[in-house]
Amino acid sequence: MKLNGKQIDAVIFDMDGVLIDSEPLWKIAEISAFNSVGLNLAASDLEKTVGLRIDEVVNYWYDQKPWNNKSKTEVIDSIINEMVRLIQEKGTPLKGVSEALAFFKDKNIKIGLATSSYQVLLDAVLKKLAIKHYFDYTLSAENLPYGKPHPEVYLSVAKNLAINPENCLVIEDSLNGVISGKAAKMTVIAVPEKTHEPDKRLILADYQADDLFQVKHLLS
Repeated sequence: MKLNGKQIDAVIFDMDGVLIDSEPLWKIAEISAFNSVGLNLAASDLEKTVGLRIDEVVNYWYDQKPWNNKSKTEVIDSIINEMVRLIQEKGTPLKGVSEALAFFKDKNIKIGLATSSYQVLLDAVLKKLAIKHYFDYTLSAENLPYGKPHPEVYLSVAKNLAINPENCLVIEDSLNGVISGKAAKMTVIAVPEKTHEPDKRLILADYQADDLFQVKHLLS
């Protein structure tokens, strides 16, 4: 498969905001957890850390305004536990997910998943959306030395798919994710998450699309 003349042998999806409509759920879980330690954050505040690993999110806000009534680990656990519950109860796929996955599968393109979310959330999403069978390899950055915007998670997925990074297509929704994919020397399509304020910096991606239906048509 080619995209503007470039050979594409694998597509690697981000998860939150690309496969599942989870960004509103993250805001609910994070606002609740940070409120419990005295941080009254607005939904717009949380857009500063979209795409980061949850431990990095908690570290970011702790550096802004340290708290002492809970450990950072307790705050992380609170967010993760609430996210699992919300995914199970309210998780829905974003527009075009099943169609895009089926399209790439039919084209014999290898399919990977690279997420900053913890493994328990990756598992919860794949189960809730019933899409695990589409993926040749999935990876959480939970136990990697670096999360996004570092390219490690994308490079690790490409290695396990046995595909040259330059022949991988990344589908992302956040600036940190786009930077991660570009740093891995992959072609990146940004599909901006609809509940966030528009981020002009997503122009760093090679292409932009409104949804996964448009992504599919770019490659048809």
